[in-house]
Amino acid sequence: MNRRATLATLLGRRPTKRQRATVADIHQRLDVVPQVNSGLDPYTGPFEFEQAAHLLRRTTYGPSREQIEQAVTLGLQGTLAKLFADQPLPDPPLNFSNEEDPFVPIGETWIDAPYVPGANLQGPRNQSLRAWQMGVILNEGTSIREKLVTFWHNHYVTGGINDPKFVYRYITLFRNNPWGNFRELTKAVTIDPAMLRYLNGNQNTAAAPNENYARELLELFTIGKGPVAGPGDYTNYTEQDVVQMARVLTGWRDVGYFTTNPNIEVGSVFIPGRHDVEAKVLSHRFDNAVITNMGDQEYAHLIDIIFSKDEVARFICRKFYRWFVYYVITEEVEANVIEPMAQILISNDYEVRPALEALLGSEHFFDMLNVGPMIKNPLDFVMSLAKSTRMEFPTELQPMYRHWLNLFRGMAFLQMEYFFPPSVAGWPAYYQAPSFFRLWVNSVTLPIRMEISTLLANNGIAGFGARTRMDVLQLVATVSDPFDPNVVISDFARLFFPQPITDAQHTFLKEVLLPGLPDFEWTLEYTDYVNDPTNEEKAQAVDSKLRNLLTAMFSMPEFQLS
Repeated sequence: MNRRATLATLLGRRPTKRQRATVADIHQRLDVVPQVNSGLDPYTGPFEFEQAAHLLRRTTYGPSREQIEQAVTLGLQGTLAKLFADQPLPDPPLNFSNEEDPFVPIGETWIDAPYVPGANLQGPRNQSLRAWQMGVILNEGTSIREKLVTFWHNHYVTGGINDPKFVYRYITLFRNNPWGNFRELTKAVTIDPAMLRYLNGNQNTAAAPNENYARELLELFTIGKGPVAGPGDYTNYTEQDVVQMARVLTGWRDVGYFTTNPNIEVGSVFIPGRHDVEAKVLSHRFDNAVITNMGDQEYAHLIDIIFSKDEVARFICRKFYRWFVYYVITEEVEANVIEPMAQILISNDYEVRPALEALLGSEHFFDMLNVGPMIKNPLDFVMSLAKSTRMEFPTELQPMYRHWLNLFRGMAFLQMEYFFPPSVAGWPAYYQAPSFFRLWVNSVTLPIRMEISTLLANNGIAGFGARTRMDVLQLVATVSDPFDPNVVISDFARLFFPQPITDAQHTFLKEVLLPGLPDFEWTLEYTDYVNDPTNEEKAQAVDSKLRNLLTAMFSMPEFQLS
């Protein structure tokens, strides 16, 4: 039995008469997941289209056929190098529509501009930020940066920060350090102005300690609880540690929130008079360490103490695993993947890149059973529709931003609104057992997914004098033999689906493309179009058939998987 047949059998793939996805269909694809015992040994197998597509689907959003084929040419190590290559920061978001902004003309950025009492600047700037974020992802190229930016956004959660200047600074912090030092990133996040506001660090004073950030720093951001060992003792830390660490973190405040003063920049300041200068004594979980007054460097010393514990490395490696591979962490995965990955992280002084490269270049990552069992999150889903199909967005500022903003709003309907995770723990799909990724597809979100995919495959996004639509004629020209309907279907399936389709599904899709017609009818019709591409009638005949095919493919359970 070959690799494709083995995967189909193990994942319970059966042809069905009804091809449109249901919640049960999608979840059924995930019900039989045999144990994967491979580890972090370097992958030495073939690196062809299937393997390159798997790597790029997990590390980028909606890779195109050209990107996948380029990865095959580069090989695994060359592709990993490209994924981790440094990139300049994207240009900042622009004022695309608000003619009433007294400080920021249309086409210029607002990231350093003050506010004006009574002027409606917050709403348009927030719209600009949200649209711009979608544009950054659409134009990411072959880079793991944006997947990691979203990972860190879901890890160090902030939300409800209404000043878009604060949010821009926060997301740029991750974009500046996506695969750098985890310990140093934690230090930067701790005194980031958005985080100070979100978890009340700006209210944490010697006279009135606030434990919110100290608790989440331990439980969610660095080391995790572990099994309860006794009253107030969570194995990895204790309630005493929460109390004492809150005292360490006193004295910091954010500045510039909705400021009307053009001379005040967004940032954070340390106020010595608000800081607890008395000694702080940690529990036995941190070797009874005593922290004396170190002023504005005390928070950094505290984080160094936390990171002296190896469990920090295991904790973050588990989160990386759930983000890039799968949500089930068995005893075998813990021993064969998480533990050696954590040791790589520790031996590299908490530099993230070497550990991630080991994971993404491992036998375990490319194990056939790890290809396809992940349900796409809404951002992956929307970007798969927009990017894999080479949608061309307007180049003029206002329609471009408006169309990007529509993508953002679509994600919100699918229960993943960027910049607004539902809780400090992030999106439930990454921590809520036993469902995990299955939470993305439910009776509410699946019909909306179908509506979005049908809209983008057909009418596209229209408005402001422009239309963003899949160019299906250009898309079909990229397949290996666009004159053969069987090749069109098989090449599209390889591009859009992580798992091979069955013969019955292939037959169903050909019936969609050529209802009741023999194969040569497509060859003749496509040849007529190629020989006379400016003939609107001939182009429309091919175009409409391809849109029907894509609509059907995007409605299948396989398209929901990565």
